[in-house]
Amino acid sequence: MMPSTAEDLDRKTFFYNLLVPILNKYLDGLDQGKGMYLLFIKPEISTPSGLMARPVLTSYYKSSNFRNRPFNRYNVYTSPDETILCPDNKQSMYCQLLCGLVQRDEVLRVGAIFASAFLRAIKFLEDYWRELCSNIRTGCISDWINDPDCRNAVSSILKNPNSELADLIEYECSERTWEGIIKRLWPRTKYIEVIVTGSMAQYIPTLEFYSGGLPLVSIMYVF
Repeated sequence: MMPSTAEDLDRKTFFYNLLVPILNKYLDGLDQGKGMYLLFIKPEISTPSGLMARPVLTSYYKSSNFRNRPFNRYNVYTSPDETILCPDNKQSMYCQLLCGLVQRDEVLRVGAIFASAFLRAIKFLEDYWRELCSNIRTGCISDWINDPDCRNAVSSILKNPNSELADLIEYECSERTWEGIIKRLWPRTKYIEVIVTGSMAQYIPTLEFYSGGLPLVSIMYVF
């Protein structure tokens, strides 16, 4: 456990905001679309002394640095903040994937913090793609999504029924193999951004199977 201060969070925020603009020097046009990043908060605990203890990224997502961040054309997400900050990880995952599918034509990069988290999202998509297609086809989110902030945020994106998009996703997901599914569902994607160093390296072959030849980019630890 490492202590964190407001100054430290400001420093991390500064470096987070540099990552994609620097990458844009090598992959041009990253400011012309959105990132489908699957981001989640984790539970917090209170120490015996009364200090709050939580994962560093949860601390960042709950801070004003994230909530009140200025618009940055290099860091536009398909996921509304309300879905990222949802304490129910299942509802959060469902809503983030739904928003990512609805905005598929705008997605230029996909990812999560760790490779394992991104592969959990792929497994979740395998389990729920039929329901997601139903939501897109009807323009209505599933009743079990009962977090009010999530429902309101997703409803603003899932505005109208879109049977054409639902049919396309259904066609791709019902294929015999899911090899290359990322590129098939999000055709403008330039790379997958996940940490694949250290213990995460074991997931590289699986990511390559799903990626359709997309580069795997691991930049979170660069600073």
